[in-house]
Amino acid sequence: MNRVLILEDEPLIAMDLSMAFEDCAIAAVTAVTCAEACTALAEQAIDGAVLDVNLGGGETCEQIALVLKERAIRFILNTGDLDRSGELLRAIDAPVVAKPTPADRVVERLMEHARTS
Repeated sequence: MNRVLILEDEPLIAMDLSMAFEDCAIAAVTAVTCAEACTALAEQAIDGAVLDVNLGGGETCEQIALVLKERAIRFILNTGDLDRSGELLRAIDAPVVAKPTPADRVVERLMEHARTS
């Protein structure tokens, strides 16, 4: 895995995840919205992704999850809203890491998921 997409609306969480991936020699591209994530996917080769489910303003990661599935790119969901997002999480059908989880563990989980493919 060379480059990952981090779709996260909380700047501190995005920064923490970016640094954790970089510590593993994996480049991280961050996006706050689905539009930014679409641009990143169009402009760069992405090998995996960490998606926050709820991005604020009623936006969810579902659009990007569908694109990633279509391209067979492994991703995990990183969310603190397990109750309200239950139906959406089941529909997306990806591994879920509950917030708060240390960034290095999120990185490990994505790497484990990528290895199972």
